[in-house]
Amino acid sequence: MRYGKFASVYDGLMEDIPYEQYAERVAKHVQSGKILDLACGTGVLSQLFAEIGFDVTASDLSEEMLTVANQRFQEAGLQIPVLQLSMDNLEGLSGFDVVTIAIDSLNYLETEKQVQRTFQEVHAALNDGGHFFFDVHSLHKVDNVYLNGPFTLDAEDIAYIWHTEPGDHEHSIIHDITFFVRQNRWFERFEETHEQRTFAVSLYRKWLEETGFTVESITADFTDEEPNEESERIFFHARK
Repeated sequence: MRYGKFASVYDGLMEDIPYEQYAERVAKHVQSGKILDLACGTGVLSQLFAEIGFDVTASDLSEEMLTVANQRFQEAGLQIPVLQLSMDNLEGLSGFDVVTIAIDSLNYLETEKQVQRTFQEVHAALNDGGHFFFDVHSLHKVDNVYLNGPFTLDAEDIAYIWHTEPGDHEHSIIHDITFFVRQNRWFERFEETHEQRTFAVSLYRKWLEETGFTVESITADFTDEEPNEESERIFFHARK
């Protein structure tokens, strides 16, 4: 799924994501080395990794997202290479100490095989002993929380109406979002449709272990607590 015009408003909509806390979670386990930030979006997390001392490579499938990320890195004076790749096809990348797939980006993969292929690609890209961090929506969030819509935002320069409905697969959700973005005196209207799918924690663990990873921890909602039935975001830390 390409993000299109969504890239231009993405950062404003993600202001409540604690990116610093995400970077700290990674740095608690590994303090330096080469890190591959998959599905990097506009590069907020990539920049944080670089600022705390990692040698960062940023990758995303969306050309629009990478354009914004490149501009961010240039303005910050950072030399971060960017690659336009799908997370399930890393084209032989290797030599990384850490790989991250942050902010439920893995949920954009449609099939079980794509998730398994992504784990295989990440495993191949990591050095022995390397760390893999990712997070996903819980079943509860996809099956229950997201269906409590529609959701709305009415801010000074942007507004949206966000409708959700069940997707074609079990534990999947379709997001239909209509944006209104201020352009001088007028508001531009555009629409985005995104579909996400998640799986049971036990399946993610199974696929990681089948790939050859050791699962270090599974926690929830930016805490060190194990997931429960009400958890919304599930964090995985695995090692090669």
